Amino acid sequence: MRLHIVARGKIGRSPEAELVDRYLKRIQWDTKVSELPDQGGKTPKIDGETKIIAMDESGENWSSKKFADQLLRWRDDGVRETRFLIGAADGLSADERASADLFFSFGKATWPHMMARSMLAEQLFRATAIIAGHPYHREG
Repeated sequence: MRLHIVARGKIGRSPEAELVDRYLKRIQWDTKVSELPDQGGKTPKIDGETKIIAMDESGENWSSKKFADQLLRWRDDGVRETRFLIGAADGLSADERASADLFFSFGKATWPHMMARSMLAEQLFRATAIIAGHPYHREG
């Protein structure tokens, strides 16, 4: 299953970009990042069974283990891509919100969208490590 981050805004050369690259390179699954302008722009075409997760402070706040369990369930059910939408500074558009299968949150705090992208990349690596039985994630 492909893990696809679709994010508004250009991350450029930044500490956040280094973190995103560091974590995505460690993931054994197919990964992709698509950047869109802050407003407008075409979202990448959906090919096959895709689940869309909108990153939003109003969303569900799962543990890393529950996040991994959900990705594993979708992968095993034949989902070809899980797409994560990260909005610009003003959040997600109405169309982006309407397309979501679920909303996921890193808590009730508002995070800068570039920081949210790096946090998501880390959680995707952590989830795939949990699924693979890799010792990166430690239950505490």
